[in-house]
Amino acid sequence: MQEVAVDAELTFRDPARARALSARLEEEVHALGRDPVTVMHVCGSHEQAIARFGLRAAFPEGLDVIMGPGCPVCVTDVPEVDEAVALARSGIRVSTYGDMLRVRGTVQSLGDARADGAKVDVVYGVSQAVALAREIREPVVFFASGFETTAVATAAALLDDPPANFSVLSAHKYIPPVMEIVAEMPGAKVEGFLAAGHAATITGYGVFEPFVERHRMPVVVAGFEPLDVLAGLLELVRAIRSGVPKVVNTYPRCVTREGNRRAQELLWRVFRPIGGRWRGIAHVPNGNLRLRDDFADFDARRRFDIDVSSLWDYAPPKLVQKCQCGDIMAGIASPTDCELFGKECTSDAPVGACMVSSEGTCKIWLTYGGHPDLRNIRRRAS
Repeated sequence: MQEVAVDAELTFRDPARARALSARLEEEVHALGRDPVTVMHVCGSHEQAIARFGLRAAFPEGLDVIMGPGCPVCVTDVPEVDEAVALARSGIRVSTYGDMLRVRGTVQSLGDARADGAKVDVVYGVSQAVALAREIREPVVFFASGFETTAVATAAALLDDPPANFSVLSAHKYIPPVMEIVAEMPGAKVEGFLAAGHAATITGYGVFEPFVERHRMPVVVAGFEPLDVLAGLLELVRAIRSGVPKVVNTYPRCVTREGNRRAQELLWRVFRPIGGRWRGIAHVPNGNLRLRDDFADFDARRRFDIDVSSLWDYAPPKLVQKCQCGDIMAGIASPTDCELFGKECTSDAPVGACMVSSEGTCKIWLTYGGHPDLRNIRRRAS
């Protein structure tokens, strides 16, 4: 393992340093003597930083940086959304994050159900849902999505004596197992992973060491400022060039090998990992987080009889059948490969989950201009 300090002076948007990192990145890619070099980041926040700051224009030709299944809303599977919709349609009050409101299940989204009269509340976090349950007498179900970072918050709420009328419908996911699936996916050309710094703050970078050992593929933990991303990619290409698989931590100001042990204790005290499907990806062993038996009284799946059979009378809309979100989240396709992108599927009228969430690749690309034509940009610059 190697730790790399990006900037001791905590300056992350210095154009001169960005240009220097970009030049070194180009040297490393050129030294490899082949292209494309394909790497994947597994976090919507990384894609936001890349698109928002126009970093792809600073990437050298021959380096293909693709986004994987790093949006928790996008990978929430259709049956999980169906469960939440069925609960809401049965008269149970459901609270959830704003992005999740627009994600469609088999037939409806929670937003659709609310338009039909169901009780659906948008909250900023689990604590707001708990407060709502304390305020009113009726049952409140928190439809909980997100990776280990938000799962810790849900765990903390359940350990803090929530009211008896509060329960959780967990759609939480755990990132490390899905990296195994992507690495082994037929057609995938990923040579290394850029791991999310905030998730590693919880898990520690040591969690990636078994993956590197098994797949002989480097993993670099990186932050989300422009220089963080460039420095992380530089170390990732260096690791690929060296031929020695390893974990590199370029985010030492926040991430340690052990991670946040208190947060891990909360997480695994409340949740257990089980296998389950991720939307568009596959069945992911140990990729879903479900409440342990000790918290059965707060588990909406055990408390309520969730009947989704009434939703099966409908067929998915034809546009949904054309959506390529699954291939996009697996890194096999880009948003522009989808015939719906920016046409039938927009931020105002999303068809697929990748266009709904602020961390979805399609929405990010549509918002910030997506994948620029690097050759045209360089010609204009020169």
